[in-house]
Amino acid sequence: MDWTPTISELSGPRYQRIVEAMEADIGAGRLVRGQQLPTQRALAKALGVDLTTVTRAYTEARRRGIMEARVGQGSFVSETSARRAVDLPHPVTIDLSMNVPPHPLEAQLDERIIAGMEALRAQSGLTAFLNYQPPGGSAHEREVAARWMRTRVPHAHADRLVIFPGAQTILFNLLAHIAWPGDVVLTEALTFPGIKAAAAQLGVKLVSVAMDDGGILPDALAKACRTHNPKAVYLIPTLHNPTTSTLSAERRNAIARIVRDADTVLIEDDAYGLLDRAASPIANLIPERTYLATTLSKCIAPALRVAYLVTPDSAAQQDMRTCLQATVQMPAPLMVALVTHWIETGIADRIITAIRNEAVGRQQLAQRALKGFQFLTKPAAHHLWLRLPENRPDVAGYLLRNGLAVVAGDAFTVDGTPPNAARVSLGAARNRAELTEALRILVGALHRPADTRQIV
Repeated sequence: MDWTPTISELSGPRYQRIVEAMEADIGAGRLVRGQQLPTQRALAKALGVDLTTVTRAYTEARRRGIMEARVGQGSFVSETSARRAVDLPHPVTIDLSMNVPPHPLEAQLDERIIAGMEALRAQSGLTAFLNYQPPGGSAHEREVAARWMRTRVPHAHADRLVIFPGAQTILFNLLAHIAWPGDVVLTEALTFPGIKAAAAQLGVKLVSVAMDDGGILPDALAKACRTHNPKAVYLIPTLHNPTTSTLSAERRNAIARIVRDADTVLIEDDAYGLLDRAASPIANLIPERTYLATTLSKCIAPALRVAYLVTPDSAAQQDMRTCLQATVQMPAPLMVALVTHWIETGIADRIITAIRNEAVGRQQLAQRALKGFQFLTKPAAHHLWLRLPENRPDVAGYLLRNGLAVVAGDAFTVDGTPPNAARVSLGAARNRAELTEALRILVGALHRPADTRQIV
């Protein structure tokens, strides 16, 4: 609480100088997230300014998301750059249903977006990105992305890469390109709701393959390939959504052999691969028959709408660029330009590192809170898979009635009986304080008697 900023060297109104000094000290590490700030009266006295000046400064700092006020406690450096959602249904006070990355202050997203846009403006002017661009990205943008991806995917090259506006667009276009209505695509028994939605829209039949805590079972996949002659196999091998399972090297090798022997193709959803770089994509084993989708939605921010598809060959790349042009024309050029700048300057990796570190911290918090309960997770995952008590199948609905949203198992079930489990998205909480409160509500629900309707 002894923070006293230096504002004499700054220009502009005094309240703005205080805010700018706060931002600078956060960036320099002189203020750390969660640190308590002086009271308005104490800071006004230390700086020799009116109390109203500090009040206005603190109000502006809260508006910018760098400071938060806690009732009865005081003012603190914000733990996150995320603002409180204003468009949630009224009963939901904490929404842990969307699987999104946290935005710790260390990621410096606000500052880096502003600096990145300024760099683009200085280089070529922002209006250069307001016209139609080549579908799938320019040659330069694809080369930058491919070079970045080659640390994990050696066969990533510009002539095999397409830039899409998000992974969901990739999945829809791939299914439309690969399969006809009625054709079978195999996937894990629990899978990403987005592939379910795309398949339903296109009339493609998803067939589930048995899995355990380690992911999809190779023997079950081999049997399903013989039975159904699938057009493709869709998998999330790393930090699986919703179970967080990551396939072992042994299973990845087995799956690659099965896909090759079945003469089908693999759609590898690598949405979380950049959070766990130790896991080598299956695409590296069968590049000639794998479509590898990597998105920035889970490692930086979903609203960037930038995702990369590495295709089996250059002919497939041209096909997918044609599909993209026919559906959404192109990804948003300004967002692609910003991400390309971040990749070239190393900023993207620094942002991902900060977000990964925050994910690890939140997982540790959740493991302490949920000690004694059954759940699956991995250190860098944004979510966990919580097994619910068998005598209380209504936990997800009960939580929603008490202001906390999670996603029940039926959202991920391809066919058969949904598991009595829920995905809890830790990254969706605005900060660790909010996550702590959400976990308190969750634990209360798990402990309650089966017929209790309200948390005490």
